[in-house]
Amino acid sequence: MTSNPKAGDGSAEAPRGPSGSRPGPPQDPPETEAERRKRRAVFLRELAEARELRERVQPRRTKERRMREAMRMRTFRI
Repeated sequence: MTSNPKAGDGSAEAPRGPSGSRPGPPQDPPETEAERRKRRAVFLRELAEARELRERVQPRRTKERRMREAMRMRTFRI
């Protein structure tokens, strides 16, 4: 006896449509190069802003990181 009489066949897959593919929103058209560059510029701007904010919020850690980086660079000089 089952507790759920409307249970499926036990498959975890989503039900398939009449054409055999999964139902869902149609695929977006491929983005243009200009759209990709614009999205990338926004991402890089936000990343730089996040780094600046982190430096303001954690000045001691930032100073330590700069000192470690300088020491690391010094060790590779001839």
